[in-house]
Amino acid sequence: MTRWNADQRALREGLARWYDDLSDGHVERDEEGGFAWDKWKLIRETGILSLPFEERWGGLGQDVLTMMYVLEGLGEGCRDSGLSFSLTTTICSTGVPLEKFGTDEQKQRYLPRICSGEAIGAHAITEASGGSDAMRMLTKADRDGDEFVLNGSKTFVSNAPVADVIVVYARTRPDAGALGITAFLVDADTPGLSVGKPMKKMGLRTSPLSELFFDDVRVPKSQVLGRVGGGFMVLDHVMKREILYSFIVNVGEMQHRLDRCIEYAKSRVQFGKPIGAHQSVANRIVEMKIKLETARKWLYDTGQRLMDGENVTVDLAIAKLLTSESNLESSLSAVQIFGGHGYMSEHGLEKDVRNSVAGTIYSGTTEIQYNRIASMLGLGK
Repeated sequence: MTRWNADQRALREGLARWYDDLSDGHVERDEEGGFAWDKWKLIRETGILSLPFEERWGGLGQDVLTMMYVLEGLGEGCRDSGLSFSLTTTICSTGVPLEKFGTDEQKQRYLPRICSGEAIGAHAITEASGGSDAMRMLTKADRDGDEFVLNGSKTFVSNAPVADVIVVYARTRPDAGALGITAFLVDADTPGLSVGKPMKKMGLRTSPLSELFFDDVRVPKSQVLGRVGGGFMVLDHVMKREILYSFIVNVGEMQHRLDRCIEYAKSRVQFGKPIGAHQSVANRIVEMKIKLETARKWLYDTGQRLMDGENVTVDLAIAKLLTSESNLESSLSAVQIFGGHGYMSEHGLEKDVRNSVAGTIYSGTTEIQYNRIASMLGLGK
């Protein structure tokens, strides 16, 4: 069990005073499906975006576990899951790879704006034809002197409609496999880059998502993130933090949901006694508790192993799979426990179901995680 020190607890508790304002109107915003700029302004004021980055860029220099601990608090206190997702996307898609692989010039240009929330980040990986198979990406970047010319398209790009800078993964060598992919920092106002209309989706509706189209987009070689051909190294570094940071938010959401169900089960009387006294309801809540604690332990243990420099490929896959599936099951259980009230949108529980489905898809689907674990066990060869 991780024990948090006074400084870590203070960081998390300091965020708590923002929760009511961040959550206010979350059901209505979900119905409207738009990005809430006024809530993003509040996110900027909290300072949470600066936590994992070095002080010289305007950050607070906190480690992976501390960042996770604070994000878990955000999940527990903020009811706008889409807002939380846009926040972690900005941190992981752009800030994390910039700090690890960026040049001093790139860091000076972008990181202070990421830390302050002035700039919103996104990354463009998935393509319509390849889906989860990044090796099949067709977007290409051809060298032309001191520039690269990007052509192609990306889909399902979270934050794209509101992003200021996008990390674009494109093929620089068609015959080099993983070594043929390069990451580029592309400003949203670059000529030739066009952003599609926000896509309507099942959940996380307040986190906008769209396609991107590249028509002879010229990017200076100084905007290469990392090295030419090193895109998969960048992506691997990003995805480790994306899973830890995004899904620890889900753990916080699961904790809030569990607490809400316990309170309801104690106060809701049916057939002469609280529904929590019925074994079928009690067992469902106990199962929610077990899966919550299992997901929490896997994520924090994996975060610690990552900080220790260990190979966490299997750990991440297990943690991601466990958390995403448990979050979905937890949300369905909450609806069942609340009955007709849970089915009504005004209570926000059916929204939780729609939001949680996304977690079984993004950052590698459940099926991809099973395949990854099987591969590491030497199966399927």
